[in-house]
Amino acid sequence: MKRVAIFGNQFQEKKSIHTRQLLDVLQAHQIAILIERQYYLYLQNRLFLEEYALIPFDTLDESVDLVISMGGDGTFLETARTIQSMELPILGINTGRLGFLADIGLEHMESEVTDILKGNMHIEQRSLLEVTLSDGELPTSRYALNEVAILKHDTSSMIEIETKINNELLTTYQADGLIIATPTGSTAYNLSVGGPIVAPTCNTLSITPVAPHSLNIRPIVFNDSAVITLGITSRSNNYLISIDGRSSSVKSTTTMIIRKASCHINIVRRKNQTFFKTLRNKMMWGENNIR
Repeated sequence: MKRVAIFGNQFQEKKSIHTRQLLDVLQAHQIAILIERQYYLYLQNRLFLEEYALIPFDTLDESVDLVISMGGDGTFLETARTIQSMELPILGINTGRLGFLADIGLEHMESEVTDILKGNMHIEQRSLLEVTLSDGELPTSRYALNEVAILKHDTSSMIEIETKINNELLTTYQADGLIIATPTGSTAYNLSVGGPIVAPTCNTLSITPVAPHSLNIRPIVFNDSAVITLGITSRSNNYLISIDGRSSSVKSTTTMIIRKASCHINIVRRKNQTFFKTLRNKMMWGENNIR
């Protein structure tokens, strides 16, 4: 590797010192270090950076060999959103909490990053969702790595979501919302509302209702070649669409179409790291909590 680009969380002042450790590792391997400009300015006010030959950037191109996200899963999603059209490999270093996407911990960061720079890694291709609206453009990116969520406004009652898969009616959900998740996003918002955990290499999508007004409604998993069409009815005449946590208001006359995108995200993993190992560690499966 010759060129590495770094994105980072600008709201974790106490943990910004760990970026220096990362810079030390990269500089020791004589790697050109590019750093996103806003994160560079943020670090300048907190760290002594003159000893590093850093190259601030506003936009990237395909000449970069590796992108590093320094933060939690939210920072990783923001990084993926920025570079998704280029399909550059992304490595997540976790300075947040749970961290399914950014799963390299700070305690072993130097040794694990060194291993990856030496080629001891594998790359997982993760699918994206693409969202289109019947009457307008989305104010945010139309691609989601984790999920697309349709939610009621805070002050409104439940919404009705007519859901079709490949133009065949599935059902009309009466709920506070609906989550359409990729396998990557199955351990995010989807998991918190009781949705299924799906291995990230599966070619599937899942639909999970948020607080459904029927005990018979359950999550469903289906092939990711399907096209999902949603028609929403709301007393407030609008609803929220959240794409990987970025929300915007949409008129209830708008029909939404969700499908698997033609592009994907490349996630860097250590060679000995698997999804099931991450799942056991993060979910603490097998831990004996009985005292």
